[in-house]
Amino acid sequence: MSRRSVRFADLGTWTYQRAWDFQEAIFTEVVDRKTANRKLPEAERVPTQDTLLFVEHPHVYTLGKSGDFGNLLADDERLKAIGAEFYRTNRGGDITYHGPGQLVGYPILDLDEYFTDIHRYLRTLEEVIISTLADYDLSGDRSPGETGVWLDVGTPFARKICAMGVRASRWVTMHGWAFNLNTDLRYFEYIIPCGIKDKAVTSLQRELGRPVDEDEVKARVAGHFARLFEVDLAETPVDGLLGA
Repeated sequence: MSRRSVRFADLGTWTYQRAWDFQEAIFTEVVDRKTANRKLPEAERVPTQDTLLFVEHPHVYTLGKSGDFGNLLADDERLKAIGAEFYRTNRGGDITYHGPGQLVGYPILDLDEYFTDIHRYLRTLEEVIISTLADYDLSGDRSPGETGVWLDVGTPFARKICAMGVRASRWVTMHGWAFNLNTDLRYFEYIIPCGIKDKAVTSLQRELGRPVDEDEVKARVAGHFARLFEVDLAETPVDGLLGA
């Protein structure tokens, strides 16, 4: 059986709203295609297309649909002073921060072509980051009951290096992960990250004691994503992702 191809684009720096709207447009095309296919004989169905987006956002805090607004510790005046925006989103999870030096990944996948299991999907995304950390001789891990990737789980020094929150409808995914590379961790002081009060946040830069080559990390993350989902990534121009 041939491997499924996933369109891949590194968007560079986009505002959160712009990237969210772009995700929603791709997501809607996939859902609409699946709906249309159900009305067609199998021989006439058009395959859905999967997409993986990498992006970096300007300073922004986002709150999941079931998150607690009280975990945002900055008022409007403080947000303006630190140059950050705030959005309520339709993803799972609580509050998190996105900003420069962070690798945000948004997979828009038709899980009917992989496995219809959101827990397995999240564990696979976590494994992508865990595998990348291993490339830098860091031992990433899962924390029971807490989505994302951590270091030193089960110790007083447990700290989160990658947050995750997704949305899925009709087994199509969107949103994804936020992996701290050269991130300014001071911005996490204005929230209770993911609603977890007793654990710290870290970055690859802090753990290694040096700035990291973000392009190198992106290549490693993309490689592990392709390996774990058993797909081929096809670099695609941004203007080729919609209406195809």
